[in-house]
Amino acid sequence: MKILKIALINAFLFSTFFSQAQDPKAATILDGVSKKYKALNSFNVGFTYGAAGESQKGDLTTKSGKYYLKLAGQEVYNDGKTVATYVKEANEVNLSTNDPASNEFSPANIYNIYKNGYQYKLVEERKDGNAVIDLTPTNKSAHVAKVRMTVNKNDSSIKGWQLTDKSGKVQTFKITKFTPNVAVNDQTFSFNKSKYPGVEVIDLRD
Repeated sequence: MKILKIALINAFLFSTFFSQAQDPKAATILDGVSKKYKALNSFNVGFTYGAAGESQKGDLTTKSGKYYLKLAGQEVYNDGKTVATYVKEANEVNLSTNDPASNEFSPANIYNIYKNGYQYKLVEERKDGNAVIDLTPTNKSAHVAKVRMTVNKNDSSIKGWQLTDKSGKVQTFKITKFTPNVAVNDQTFSFNKSKYPGVEVIDLRD
């Protein structure tokens, strides 16, 4: 019982210190971003992504945690339960069980990642209204070393973000188009085999 009490006290002290250590200016900006995106019924974003000077285009539509993502040569359907990843070149689709934790850096969820497991700090406020915020994982074993997010303070919109891994490799995402509350039905997020003649289905679910 004594050990349990000590553990609880330590946890309380850590959480109190951690909450006080957060940058209040960054918190205000990030809270505004989260509020903006959570209030939307759905949205569509066009974006570019890449590393080491190379860039590709992507497009994502999301609603209530579900999404349809189109990348170079791939389409990803997530209906909340199953993730279907279609590879055009091989004409095959891989089915796996949805793991929300694996989607935290996608355009569908990036607005909310700061709430769990990150320390954040405002590092720059620009004349164009954009603010740059660094998020650092509190878990030292995380594969990402830092997330640098650019947010427009005037409308609480995300303009882009950079992921830096432990080796120093940087992957950049930039929002090029944003459409709130798009009309979309739930069938959009489910893979329809009939639309892909001859597709090979690889079921990786347990």
